[in-house]
Amino acid sequence: MDDVSESARNGGFADLNQGHRERLRERVRLGGFAGLPDYELLELHLFRTFPRGDVKPKAKALLARFGSLGGVLGASIDELKTVAGIGASAALDLKLVHESALRIGRESIAKRPVISSWSALLGYVRIALANEAREQFRVLFLDKKNQLIADERMNQGTVDHAPVYPREVMRRALELSASALILVHNHPSGDPTPSGQDIDMTRQIIDAGRSLRISVHDHLVVGREGVASFKALGLI
Repeated sequence: MDDVSESARNGGFADLNQGHRERLRERVRLGGFAGLPDYELLELHLFRTFPRGDVKPKAKALLARFGSLGGVLGASIDELKTVAGIGASAALDLKLVHESALRIGRESIAKRPVISSWSALLGYVRIALANEAREQFRVLFLDKKNQLIADERMNQGTVDHAPVYPREVMRRALELSASALILVHNHPSGDPTPSGQDIDMTRQIIDAGRSLRISVHDHLVVGREGVASFKALGLI
């Protein structure tokens, strides 16, 4: 094939790709985002990172690698870069979406008693932890009005264990003048059912806080299959 024919062929593909982009954008303008499958939503986002070319294979490869839209956005930058065609810029742009969702979720629980906005809290912890590849232990520190003072990661471990030290949790609670805690950790396996080790560790933290008059309202275990509450299960 000569250079003219090759150029014409590439130009034809460019025209087809541009036409696809415009048709997808027009569908959103007319009908909104709700009817789009996840791969097309990802395509729309990737259009901004890749101003030319067909990004559908990249979008479908991301979903195949991480299993869901939440899995894509919850993946680390290094993990995202393992997908063909996804470099540092595209990975960073995807993580910006995840960080924005986290901050919106945090705002929904930051200015009112956490216990009175329980559904917002569950949504927030799922965004934060449901798709984490490693077990992570977080603590929500609350004031006397049960308003959020801080949400802090106390430890990050392996795929099935994140060691937590009750004295470190209480030390940080005293530093923040917290009156109560909500413990949160994830199960990368996807099943949020508390383990025997989870139950023992929770009891140790409750015991450590009792003499300091720092209560533990709940312990939430987050997995892709849902969120388990120690309080709802009668474990606290």
